[in-house]
Amino acid sequence: MNKSKVINETAEFVRNKLQGEGSGHDWWHVYRVWQTAKVIAKKEKVDTFNVELAALLHDIADWKFYDGDESVGPRIAGDWLEKQGLDEKSVKFIKEAIEDVSFKGAGVKKKVRSKEGGVVQDADRLDAIGAIGIGRTFAYGGFNHREMYNPDTKVLMAKNFEEYKAAGQTTINHFYEKLLLLKDLMNTKTAKKIAGRRHRFMEEFLDEFFKEWKGQS
Repeated sequence: MNKSKVINETAEFVRNKLQGEGSGHDWWHVYRVWQTAKVIAKKEKVDTFNVELAALLHDIADWKFYDGDESVGPRIAGDWLEKQGLDEKSVKFIKEAIEDVSFKGAGVKKKVRSKEGGVVQDADRLDAIGAIGIGRTFAYGGFNHREMYNPDTKVLMAKNFEEYKAAGQTTINHFYEKLLLLKDLMNTKTAKKIAGRRHRFMEEFLDEFFKEWKGQS
């Protein structure tokens, strides 16, 4: 099997499907996750082939855009990988990594099933925090017609995935319901170092946001 060809064709497949998407789950999000995953995999000495394919395909059909159906993405990814000639064991492995990527609520403690899956999850979560994470959060909020902030809307710390999927809170609340939690949920040492700096940037942003909200800045 020509692994480089499989990766390049997978990248083109994903790019054609997600280019121009406006919610922050577009091709460039996938591209950044792909590049970050490669960096982490190299430093953590993890198999890069499976990592790259899982990173490229992790958002091919995000449950948020398929009525909460978590099975669509792994199924499309699996069908594509089978057409590329990957064996059944490899396809299953990559599909599991994709299934494990998503954040499922503050109260949900589920571990990834492989080191490769942990790398992809870390890369995806790193793209959800820091400067890019802030931009993506507001893009997604606007895409879903959410209020930017409403002091009367309380933060919802979801106890399970169903509760998390049903939540429709404000964009600022999303920082507390998910983004500020991600730093402590990283799997690898490499990601933890990167997450610390990006986390602090979000805290600084929120501090400034609330000062301006109150007319103090």
